[in-house]
Amino acid sequence: MEGKGLVRAGLLGSAALAVAAASSLPAGTRADRRLFDLVNRDRGAVADALMGGITELGSILASAGAASVLAASGRRRAAVEAMGAASAMWLLGQGSKKLVRRPRPYEAGASRRLVDKPNGSSWPSSHPAVLLAFITVAARRLGLSRGERVALDLLASIVAASRVYVGVHYPSDVVGGMLLGRAVADTWTAAVPVTAGRPAGPRRPRQRRPRPRLE
Repeated sequence: MEGKGLVRAGLLGSAALAVAAASSLPAGTRADRRLFDLVNRDRGAVADALMGGITELGSILASAGAASVLAASGRRRAAVEAMGAASAMWLLGQGSKKLVRRPRPYEAGASRRLVDKPNGSSWPSSHPAVLLAFITVAARRLGLSRGERVALDLLASIVAASRVYVGVHYPSDVVGGMLLGRAVADTWTAAVPVTAGRPAGPRRPRQRRPRPRLE
């Protein structure tokens, strides 16, 4: 299973780079801009406030807060590993931004920006990547059901869409970020295996055997 996880991580990372390359071509740039304009358009003050709040769920600080909640509930290993994966993804994202150096949409005069100017360049989008790395590792270590994992993936997708809506990323940025986030999660869980059938949940108290009574 560890080997398959690393292979899958490699394929996901390669796909992320392919997305970046395709979006730099004239046809890819035009398609990216058209989809950006569709998502970034004004949909009213309520939608602006909602998406502006949701987008912060992908910050590294939000992951730290979620890890604190997990640790406080007794799921320390899941908290540490999920935060480790999120931190690794954040570092990878910051390094990738310095290499790719793609201008943000608002720097090209392409958007209405609803949040403060973020640091770094546009590719990849770190917010959905960090969140996806965190929730994927946490879900696996906690042994969550398929339905619960789908719900968490949906949350990451909404955060990804919010980064386009608030005007700080192109669609290809968030797609590349999510591919990298999953790749980091797969690499983490392959490199740090756990005992099969024992999710990293709270420890169960030991049951003491009753002492024999002396007659």
